[in-house]
Amino acid sequence: MLLLQVDNLTNVKEFFLLGFQGSLRLRIVLFCLFFVVFWVTVCGNLLTITLVSTSKNLNTPMYFFISQLSISDIMLTSDITPKMLQILLNHGGTITLIGCMTQVYFFCAIETSECFLLTVMSYDRYMAICNPLHYTSIVTSTCCVILAGTCWALGFSCAMIFSITISTLTFCGPNIIDYFFCDLVPLVEIACSDTHGIELEVIVLCTIVLFIPITIIVISYINIIVTILQFQSNISRQKAFSTCSAHLTVVIMFYSTLLTVYLFPKGGPSLNLSKILSLLYTVFTPLINPMIYSLRNKEIKKSLQEMIDKCKTIL
Repeated sequence: MLLLQVDNLTNVKEFFLLGFQGSLRLRIVLFCLFFVVFWVTVCGNLLTITLVSTSKNLNTPMYFFISQLSISDIMLTSDITPKMLQILLNHGGTITLIGCMTQVYFFCAIETSECFLLTVMSYDRYMAICNPLHYTSIVTSTCCVILAGTCWALGFSCAMIFSITISTLTFCGPNIIDYFFCDLVPLVEIACSDTHGIELEVIVLCTIVLFIPITIIVISYINIIVTILQFQSNISRQKAFSTCSAHLTVVIMFYSTLLTVYLFPKGGPSLNLSKILSLLYTVFTPLINPMIYSLRNKEIKKSLQEMIDKCKTIL
């Protein structure tokens, strides 16, 4: 049925991704759904990046970091969705070992960078609300570029460590992965070589990538909430909470699914539930992020309306 492609040392040279199994009708429905989600995600995040880049109203640190988050969302969905669509059409599909390692690398790099970006965004909100008098002098455009560059550099550096470690594993069969993309957990589970080293490394890196950012975010929001509650005006409180609510919603969605899948991969969710949770942060979160930041944001709505008016004038 499925031939295992091996070399002289019986090492697996390609994997077979099962994706989402089901009837042809179900797979066609899922294909159409994910196809639409993919293009809406790309267009929505591109629109956010365009608005932030061209509108003077959005020339602030908060919107700069939102545009960086949109870039990571486009990269993430582009790394995962096209291969997943191919797998749905063909009722499964092969991916070479090199292709699998490449997908793992970019997935880890983008997700890690997003962890740090969300942390930096919480620091930005902390400075804006808790230290407003010094906000403009500390959080300058140069500072924003440095912080964003550091997030991307750390993300791709941590991913390189992951990828180098994974590449040392031996895969001698089976080569079937019951998942819709090459992920760390299923690869470790089918490896023939000893995986204790990589599991220890995952714990260390997860502490850096997940728990340290979460700690910073929690501390930032504790201080933010305490400061907001000290405001005498209800209008000021509502305005302050509204500037943080979008970011906090994204943080909760992102970290809750990520922790559920990776913190307890063996004793946690079942495989099907793990697939669904993975879909949330790889496919649907990049779709929802621009909606969360724009639906209740007057500045983005105003900039979008200005762009539409300009287009009407040109046409």
